[in-house]
Order: sequence, then structure tokens, then C-alpha cells
Amino acid sequence: MLTGRREDEPLDWSVIYDYRELFIRGIMNTILLTAVATVCGTFLGLFISLGKMSSKRILRWTCSIYVELFRGTPMLVQILLIHFAVIPSIWGILYPGASSPEAIYSGFVALSLNAAAYMAEIFRAGIQSIDPGQMEAARSLGMNKGLAMRQIILPQAFTRMLPAIGNEFIALLKDSSLLAVIATPELNYAAMNVAKSTFERYPPYLTEAAVYLVLTLFLSRIVVRGLEKKYSTR
Repeated sequence: MLTGRREDEPLDWSVIYDYRELFIRGIMNTILLTAVATVCGTFLGLFISLGKMSSKRILRWTCSIYVELFRGTPMLVQILLIHFAVIPSIWGILYPGASSPEAIYSGFVALSLNAAAYMAEIFRAGIQSIDPGQMEAARSLGMNKGLAMRQIILPQAFTRMLPAIGNEFIALLKDSSLLAVIATPELNYAAMNVAKSTFERYPPYLTEAAVYLVLTLFLSRIVVRGLEKKYSTR
């Protein structure tokens, strides 16, 4: 009969080495999920932000509803809904009779859609922070609105948006731990499995916390600050 570890027993850190492959796979999946979701969320968020600022009422309302929906509901609920309802329905239509896709696909979709809502607000604030005279000057030079946005407005707005984009990247990295509820093989899921299999609680969860800390410090101190310094206008 399996029993838990007694409180007076020393911590067994050897379980981390014994389950190292599970942890390594979880770390790699966490990084991959976060990177893909950030890239997809950034591109989708840009189009949504432009839609929110569009003169077309239907497009503006649709994009606004999208942002409010994903920002106003818990990510955990979004993950469960996408994995257990949305993805299986779409998958069943595309591939009738096929089994449900892996949880990692649901994770990609959930994180990307959620990130897009927050990125849309970051882009909107960044674009609106640019003096309207910049657009007027570009139009007076013969540029159409799309060309002026790509070559004049967005490059200036991007430098102002970098800190907020970096913060969203870091938040998305930590929020990816919620995907453990749908058995996505990321870092938190690995730690939970090790804790459940070995009855050791401190080693796996402390290791998980340490890895997240290292990743967030790397992103904030090296990647984000490096980009801010590179694209700084000062």
C-alpha cells in the first residue's frame, strides 16, 4: 500500500534527477508554448487593435467584444472551454471520426487568443500615443493610410510598446502553468506528476518555481532590456 512521506523524513532531491527527462520536456514545451503564443498573439493583436480603431462600426464592435471577452473572463475558463468544447467541435468537423487532438494544440490556441486581446490594447495605446500630426504629414507626402501606418506610425509606437510587450510575454510564460489542468505536458504538469508519483512535494514544486524564476529573470533582464536598449530613441 502506498503511503505519503512522513514529515520527519529528509527531502529526497534525487527525484528531480530521476525524472529529469519529464522536467526537461516540460521546460521545452513551456518555452515553445509561450514563444508561439506570443508571436501569434502579437500579429493577431495588431489586426484587432487596428479593427478597434476602424471607422467601420461592425468591425470596431466585433474587435471590442473580442477584447472584452478574453480580458474579462479567467484564462482557466478559456482553456477548459477551448479544450473540451471548441477544439473537439472543430476537429470533428475537419476530421470526422478522428480522436480529439492533443492538449498541447489546445494550449497553443488558448494562450494565443488570450494574448491577442492584451496585445491589441498594447498596440492601440501605442499607436494612439503617436502625435496625429505624424499621420497627417505622411498623407501629405502622398502615402496612403496603410503605408503610413507601416513605415511611420508603427516603428515609433513599437519602441514605446516594448516594456508592455515584455511584461505580457513574462505574464504569458507564468500563465502557461494553467495548461496543466488539461494535461498539457508543460513544466507545472511535470512537477505535479512527480509530486503525485513520489509523494515528494517540496523538491518538484521548488524546482518548478526556480525554473520559472530563472526564465522570467532571463526574459526581463536580458531579452526585454536588451531590446529596449537597442531600439531606444534616446
